[in-house]
Amino acid sequence: QVQLAESGGGLVQFGGSLRLSCAASGSISTISDMGWYRQAPGKQRELVATLTNGGSTNYADSVKGRFTISRDNAKNTVYLQMNSLKPEDTAVYYCHSTTTVRGTLGGYDHWGRGTQVTVSS
Repeated sequence: QVQLAESGGGLVQFGGSLRLSCAASGSISTISDMGWYRQAPGKQRELVATLTNGGSTNYADSVKGRFTISRDNAKNTVYLQMNSLKPEDTAVYYCHSTTTVRGTLGGYDHWGRGTQVTVSS
């Protein structure tokens, strides 16, 4: 009933930049949190950045000062601007939202399928 579609991943050199986008669609009543997580090979999925609909942000220490999360509530879209990329940022990046489906109560987790980000040294 709710779909998250990521775009913007790819291959970039050390020090480069990428911008990820994630658009939510479907039977959406409200979206509270939106954010990004990532999972590198052999590692657990970890938080990268989140943004509430009130504008509060939370970043992983490893990306502070380099990544910026933003959101267009009218478009149900969240963005992740990634600058000064490092090889250790290589991972599959997943979009996440806490969404209340139209006609229901309570927000539930929804995930995108992921987009690969590869940073070469």
